[in-house]
Amino acid sequence: MNVSKQLYQLQEADLELESNEQALEQISGQLGESQTVVAARDKLALEQQHLEELKRKQHSIEWEVDDLTVKLNNVEKELYSGRITNPKELTNLQHEAEGLKVNRNQLEDKLLEIMEQVELTSASVASISSELKTLEDDWHHRQQQLSRDMEQLKALLSDLGHKRQLLSAEIDPQVVEAYGELKRQRGTAVAKVEQGICRGCQISLPATDLQRVRGGGLVRCSSCGRILFLA
Repeated sequence: MNVSKQLYQLQEADLELESNEQALEQISGQLGESQTVVAARDKLALEQQHLEELKRKQHSIEWEVDDLTVKLNNVEKELYSGRITNPKELTNLQHEAEGLKVNRNQLEDKLLEIMEQVELTSASVASISSELKTLEDDWHHRQQQLSRDMEQLKALLSDLGHKRQLLSAEIDPQVVEAYGELKRQRGTAVAKVEQGICRGCQISLPATDLQRVRGGGLVRCSSCGRILFLA
């Protein structure tokens, strides 16, 4: 096997290694907490907090209504007991009873509004909770699949690394070093020759270079400097 073919095979191994290393890096970036799930959790927490505040308001108003009802019952009991004969006292009790009724009616209207808000917010909490569960289930499944993919890639990279070691061991170290330097400069160090054209720079090769490549020599493109490989 000529050196240019060996270097081309080494380059193929390097490209495959780089591709799978990039894939591994992408998977690593996708592992961990999902921003979509975090946002849904935050949204649920805020809605639950809002619901608790509404319930506290509801209970507070209910207590106020109960308190006014007790006071109203006591006033009406006193008013209709027959014990009060003074007209002024009776009038004051009547005004107090009317005031208590007005206050209670206002609170009961407010209580109905709060109860409607509690009902709507409870439905919203249930909806967001259901959405969050779906998102978390999908996220868990995705994480499991990514973990499996990562393990497979790690195993593949290990095999490719071993393959590369075997390939580079068959080539003169100085040639491998020159290949590496050229790869760093050009991105790819070895270019195929097809129909007399260097596929690295798409320039037609001189006849003398083509003849040398066909002879199996280590030839570099006079235009781009890549090592030429005739398949």
